Amino acid sequence: MKNTVYFTFYFLLFSASLFAQKKTQFISVERTIKAPAAAVWKVVGEEFGDIHKSHPLVVSSSYTNDQHKGCEGAERVCNLNLDGSKYVKETQVDYDPENYSFKVQITTTQGIPLVPEYSYAIYKVVPLDANTSKLVFEFNYRTKPAFMGGLAKGKFRKQLSNYMLAVEHYVTTGEEINADNFDEIKKQYETR
Repeated sequence: MKNTVYFTFYFLLFSASLFAQKKTQFISVERTIKAPAAAVWKVVGEEFGDIHKSHPLVVSSSYTNDQHKGCEGAERVCNLNLDGSKYVKETQVDYDPENYSFKVQITTTQGIPLVPEYSYAIYKVVPLDANTSKLVFEFNYRTKPAFMGGLAKGKFRKQLSNYMLAVEHYVTTGEEINADNFDEIKKQYETR
């Protein structure tokens, strides 16, 4: 009887461990932007392959297929360092320009611990009035190893919040964002 109890306990513990490794994490960030929804959509949806202009962590980006603007099936590579050894490849799916939304499926990663088949983001631009919109970014992801997912959540949330601010700045001023100028740009918004 005692062996049966131990076996059951270890079996349940092992099963819970396997289930925990399959768990995905979820982050949602949003930002109200003093710009029409169409202007925000142009940057995040239509200029999908040019994310390096509005993301402080993306050193360079480009389309990897025959697309030259955002659309269903557009693919981009986002280089996170100068030599291109750390990158993310993504595909734009469920592209819905009428409702200002799309999904970004991560297809390949190099140098970051995301599991592509379980990692994706949803972009939504919500019109609030003629001159104001809200950008919503929902990120579902799994890391490898799995325990890093919870540990990375705060860091990912901060990076995504910074990205939202950078999008706002790029949309409203036209100034491209990069790692060199982002801290000074961020200070402008923190004093408002």
